Amino acid sequence: MVRWAPERRDTMKALAEELLQQYAQGRVVVAVDGADGAGKTVFADDLASELRGLSHTVFRASMDDFHQPRAIRHAKGRESAQGFYEDSYDYSAFRRVLLGPFRMAGATGFSTAFFDVKRDVLFESSWQTGPADAILIVDGIFLLRPELAGIWNFAIWLDAPDAVRRERMIERDGSHPEFDTPLGQRYLGGQELYQLDAKPRTAASAIIDNTDVGYPRRQFADSC
Repeated sequence: MVRWAPERRDTMKALAEELLQQYAQGRVVVAVDGADGAGKTVFADDLASELRGLSHTVFRASMDDFHQPRAIRHAKGRESAQGFYEDSYDYSAFRRVLLGPFRMAGATGFSTAFFDVKRDVLFESSWQTGPADAILIVDGIFLLRPELAGIWNFAIWLDAPDAVRRERMIERDGSHPEFDTPLGQRYLGGQELYQLDAKPRTAASAIIDNTDVGYPRRQFADSC
């Protein structure tokens, strides 16, 4: 029997309403996590659009704009899964230039991007401010790791099968994430380390099956 799944807009509306019921005022920080190819960036953008449609100020950021320099990312080896999980992102900079200032509200400036991974250089500083009531939505991998525990008001974990994620990655940027190659094992192994270390499905506020992007479906940790 085919299981009913809500249309994308219905899922976004339900998540937005749930979020606003819990956090109607103040500065709110939301994570959209999932493995590569799960659809995090588009999902986060759509959730931001839904919240803006409800007359809320929303800022967007991606952890991909807080990478470490290449020398640090590859210090344990270009194919190291441990290096991928432990050394990919500069969480200190994320807290310093974005999370901390955003949480302070008022006229304090914050920056939603820090490091240009393609050019391996810092971005030119660009500071923003916002009203006392505002939402920051951050997409990226490894967002529910222990080092970031407690910083999110609401966290979403996106699920999608490996084959689906792989096809999306090929379509997105031409990458061919062959998991049976040493480099592929870096990414697959890094995600396995993350699952063991952080148990993101358990840590998330909401789990979304994003296999069909037109019909993302809410899941529950104890469901079959």
